[in-house]
Amino acid sequence: MSVRVGIPGALLYYLYYPAWSVFFRSLGAEVVSSGRTTSEMLDQGVREALADACVPVKLYFGHVMTLAQKVDYLFIPRVVCLNKETTYCPKFLGMPDMIRHSIPDLPPMIDVRLDAREGWNALRLAYRQAAEMLGAGRWAADRAYWKAAAAERRLQALLQKGCQPPEAIKMLNRGVARPVPETTARASTGMVFAVLGYPYIIHDQYISLGMLPKLQKMGVRVVTAENLPHRQLMHWHSKLDKRLFWTFSDLCMRATEYLYARGGVDGIIHLTAFGCGPDSLLDKFMEMKAREQKTIPFMSLTIDEQSGEAGVATRLEAFVDMVRRKKGALPGA
Repeated sequence: MSVRVGIPGALLYYLYYPAWSVFFRSLGAEVVSSGRTTSEMLDQGVREALADACVPVKLYFGHVMTLAQKVDYLFIPRVVCLNKETTYCPKFLGMPDMIRHSIPDLPPMIDVRLDAREGWNALRLAYRQAAEMLGAGRWAADRAYWKAAAAERRLQALLQKGCQPPEAIKMLNRGVARPVPETTARASTGMVFAVLGYPYIIHDQYISLGMLPKLQKMGVRVVTAENLPHRQLMHWHSKLDKRLFWTFSDLCMRATEYLYARGGVDGIIHLTAFGCGPDSLLDKFMEMKAREQKTIPFMSLTIDEQSGEAGVATRLEAFVDMVRRKKGALPGA
């Protein structure tokens, strides 16, 4: 029987699960995911995590507890920097320690440090360390690493074609290389909204209260930062005096400036989690940008573990109706 490696289905899962799962499977391991978020997972996380932690961290605790007794190893990397420029939120840096000292009776943890600033070969060496914990040699680790890199490129290709991470992950698991026709079909209203924020909030259907499907049912086509041209965003000349320190905050702000400059959307929604320090600063910057441009309506929506689905649905319906009326009032509409 092969060794089982557990990957929690939260935080960076939505961007790196295909690469991570391919890496460990290439080493002969069985990959076990905690699956979709449930109320039980969140309740468990709320009980075990620090009281002042943000919702995504509490949720991650719940996913770990769901996996703990089902696997031989837990993959909880200490993610510091992956682009050589910006740093991930401290919760990613300290997550292995928080988990280790909060949840008893855990299986061994693969907590390698991922920091691209440590050298051109830093990430590959980190994955070698992960492979060594499973008894794999250097050559096997390097082969698995390059296969994982190819899986990440396939995911990015699907995102650039309009897929969202959850459906792209499902497609890669089924071996589908391109979106099905309904994935990229335009919405019935002809309206396009950008939903911006941290991917582990937007794409978790439970804590986001199904925001994307709700908008799609209202006839709105949704794009996220993951669908925008990544290379252009990274080289976008920001109006801020300096680049934002945190990776997802920087990406989200660049996406905001890109959309206000290029257009192509009828509304922008910022989905943020209560208790997130970097996101509170980001939200203010985005609001200032919206007030400055006044071309695309902007709404900020904050959620936490107590948020109700009905309230979120009401605010979305009101925003969609407002944008529809605004668009209909424009000359030539």
